Amino acid sequence: MKKYFMLFFGLLIPFSLLGQGDFSIEDHKTKVVIPFKLINNLVFIPIKVNGIELNFLLDSGVEETILFSMEDKKEVSFNNVEKIKLRGLGSEEEIEGLKSANNTLETHGLKSHNHLLYIILDQSFNLSSHIGIPVNGIIGYQFFKNNLVEVNYQKKKVIIHSNNEKNQERINKKFKTIPITIEKSKPYIRANAVVDSVNVPAKLLIDIGNSDAFWIFENNKIKLPKKNFPDFLGKGFSGDVEGHRAKITKFSIDEFDFKKPIVAFPDSTSVRNVKMVPGRIGSVGGEVLKRFTVILDYQDQKLFLKKNSRFSDPFTYNKSGITVQHNGLQWVQETVHLETVQVATSTSELDGDKQKDDNFRYKFLLKPVYEIVNIRKNSTAEKCGLKQGDIIVSINHVTPYKYTLQQINTLLKSEEDIWINMEVERESLILKFRFKLEDEL
Repeated sequence: MKKYFMLFFGLLIPFSLLGQGDFSIEDHKTKVVIPFKLINNLVFIPIKVNGIELNFLLDSGVEETILFSMEDKKEVSFNNVEKIKLRGLGSEEEIEGLKSANNTLETHGLKSHNHLLYIILDQSFNLSSHIGIPVNGIIGYQFFKNNLVEVNYQKKKVIIHSNNEKNQERINKKFKTIPITIEKSKPYIRANAVVDSVNVPAKLLIDIGNSDAFWIFENNKIKLPKKNFPDFLGKGFSGDVEGHRAKITKFSIDEFDFKKPIVAFPDSTSVRNVKMVPGRIGSVGGEVLKRFTVILDYQDQKLFLKKNSRFSDPFTYNKSGITVQHNGLQWVQETVHLETVQVATSTSELDGDKQKDDNFRYKFLLKPVYEIVNIRKNSTAEKCGLKQGDIIVSINHVTPYKYTLQQINTLLKSEEDIWINMEVERESLILKFRFKLEDEL
């Protein structure tokens, strides 16, 4: 959610829906500023739920507010709870969940009363291991619907502006205004794609919660390009999302052209539970949106875009073919130099102390364990012998806990065809492998 998670688009289809409280700016302010973490092109913000702070993925591609991975947040209390069935993106069937009404959500002066929550009970649905930080939920339509929501990817700030005439005028002077539609509580934009020399008008979901550049659904006009490879695209509420990746000639959104972007083509079985709005052929995600400062205006159905310094960055993907996730913690012993000043009573005592090795101590720290959870068929990593379930012991002779998961993913998406040396643990054996990152497209 590397694309690797990448994940959420049109995710949730609950069997029953209720209205819920809107977010409003408190204390007569005209804006609030919320810092966020940007990981794999995805935006994560802190929100208090009934007084307890949780981490949420900000996702314009979902209608409802969803919670999961709550086993460590047992102090959160919920109101008016009832059991329901949930179904969404992925190839499997519906899952059990809870619906809770009359909750209070707040963050940095933005507040929602009477908020409806959907809670996933299946603990196997866990974004935290894929992202590398605790993730407890996803928030969508209710966050966007009433205000002007600015996502400044370079400053890593979400800025909520009051939707008034003064703010509209100021934004119009600095940003490119593009009309959008809000359908079934989600934003859609008109674009244009060139696939194998065929010009295709494209209606796309604006999906901040999808880390890829574009997703396209095949139809009688759009076919998967001949040069492609199968890949794991992410995880939805109903199972894994499989598909293919390929380059297309061009994607255009208004005056903004993206040449040879890498596009994901999800398999039909992975999207069978997603109810499509008429004319939709795909999504535009974080790999494109991060190249702008983005403002969404749901009320007036407008998108405001302003290019940032990353606009011309090349499109990359995970060339290794392995998907890595955080798999628990381990105790690690580290040597620490003690900065101490010793007082000696004689010269001989001082000389003796210099020979002692007591200026160093050991400390034990909890560090992440990284596991290969998916491996692409015919990828360079598979060909060299790596397997799903391997625990990474070192990457290029560096212990993996020296890296964040984001840094590992960035390394595997390198533009250059570099060599990777990897040691793994498999069935209590330490094995060494070497493979090259090669562009398959």
